[in-house]
Amino acid sequence: MNGPGKLLIIVGIVLIVAGILFSYGTKIPFLGKLPGDFMVKKESLSFYFPLATSLLLSLLLSLVMYFLKK
Repeated sequence: MNGPGKLLIIVGIVLIVAGILFSYGTKIPFLGKLPGDFMVKKESLSFYFPLATSLLLSLLLSLVMYFLKK
């Protein structure tokens, strides 16, 4: 498999995984509620920063990409 074909397959897989996460992401109990996810609630302000969740997803995607390149 050469460049464009392989790239299209990888983009397709990423889109499928993103679609599954958007559809069923609320049913994954720990996603977005890990220690290290920051939430600030004040009277007129609500701020959420999912730092730990972002790091975990980045690690998983990096591992998947590493094994796809092998």
